Amino acid sequence: MDQPATQNSVLAVAGVPKLELPGLKSLINGRHIDGEGEFSVFEKFTQQSIATLPETTRSEVEQAIKALSSAFAKGAPSPNERAKVLRKAASLLDRARTRVAEVIIAESGFTLTDANLEIDRSIVTLNLCAEEATRLVGEMVPFAASPGQHDRIGFTLRIPIGIVCAITPFNSPLNTVLHKVAPALAAGNAVILKPSNLTPLTAALLCEILLEAGLPPGLLALLHGSGDMVGRYLLEEQAIAFYSFTGSTRVGKIIQQAAGLRRTQLELGSIASTIVCADADLDRAIPKIANAAFRKAGQVCTSVQRLYIQRRIADEITDSIVREAKKMPAGNPWKAETRVGPMISEAAAARAESWVAEATQAQARVLTGGGRSGSVMQPTVLTNVRPGLRVIDQEIFAPVVSLLIFDDVEEAIAQANSTPYGLAAGIFTRDVNCAIRASRALRFGSVHINETSSSRGDAMPFGGVKDSGFGHEGPRYAIREVTEERLVTINN
Repeated sequence: MDQPATQNSVLAVAGVPKLELPGLKSLINGRHIDGEGEFSVFEKFTQQSIATLPETTRSEVEQAIKALSSAFAKGAPSPNERAKVLRKAASLLDRARTRVAEVIIAESGFTLTDANLEIDRSIVTLNLCAEEATRLVGEMVPFAASPGQHDRIGFTLRIPIGIVCAITPFNSPLNTVLHKVAPALAAGNAVILKPSNLTPLTAALLCEILLEAGLPPGLLALLHGSGDMVGRYLLEEQAIAFYSFTGSTRVGKIIQQAAGLRRTQLELGSIASTIVCADADLDRAIPKIANAAFRKAGQVCTSVQRLYIQRRIADEITDSIVREAKKMPAGNPWKAETRVGPMISEAAAARAESWVAEATQAQARVLTGGGRSGSVMQPTVLTNVRPGLRVIDQEIFAPVVSLLIFDDVEEAIAQANSTPYGLAAGIFTRDVNCAIRASRALRFGSVHINETSSSRGDAMPFGGVKDSGFGHEGPRYAIREVTEERLVTINN
């Protein structure tokens, strides 16, 4: 039971269903490659190994770049054909739902509900990208606005940029991967994918599905390995035209520095805030806030970490959030009743627990939760938290929310803006004027009115400001990122 799985093997671990694993090696031009060295993938609840993967070598990275460059030079399928591939991939993903969900749960710790939502959203993302593949157009240029230029005609074209490198995180092992890979393919690019070492199996399944859907093998490479090694190799490859990365601000800065004049899209760190005004619809707000604080074990870049509550409703909101947290069982993600699964590792859970303990030593109060069992952290609600504590001054990435009391909305906005980050914020209010003022004053890439910071639709532009990065996901917007705009003029 404790032995690692080999390629295409099946393994049962401590009540975990037998997993039908994808091909476990890196993939170049449709062929699996051997790699060198190895790393293990763990089932996140039991922390037992379920697979061992070979790590991609420097020469294999070079092979991948050569294969992708050759395939891109020959040209991608037509926009219509690319759309067909993406739509078929969506259909195949839906048909493979059970297998995909089991792999997601095993390697990420998602609950059954979260795994199926991840698949549902991924199907939407694929279909949106298919639509956008056939809408890849530029725009007319109004030359007549300039004296003597009225006989000229001008328009722009959107041209694929080349090789797009997608470096993806563990906390959304399918949909975030697709938000990078699918727009790049829809635009006619070649893609090199390096998923997180913590969740590489879902990415391997996705590559299987894309190839089965008819994607030319030369346009997609899957490379397994650490960021320190394989990631460094990828940054050294000057043939890569674009890097799309989701992860820490520290690594994002390294990528940006190495990219130089090449383009990037970076979604980086976050300390997400949601503000609840006294006039808010609490019946609507409370369930949304609890879900946004604790789903995926709080390991979402927009999870509600700071919850600002107007003083005159503080007691009511506090009691309601605590009550909702207690109704969210934490534990085995394979059980249907579990609402909060394990964190990505026991070390991550221990870190979050230590931050909570540090806060309590500084007179913060734990209203519920605060403890852990292995990699499972209980949904935790804190109050009496002051600036300077890591639970609010650093990204905790855990099912922990801190309640902060304010009198005037401007005070809450100023505090929310005080972090180095600016990915997403939410505000609940019935006052339209207040909502508009907040949307202008909150310096975040997204401001959601009567939604939490964690609200996201897959069609919308998604990106941050400040140390949260720049550029946008969202199929229509991501396709613009991974294409070059070319001006064409005709003079009669």
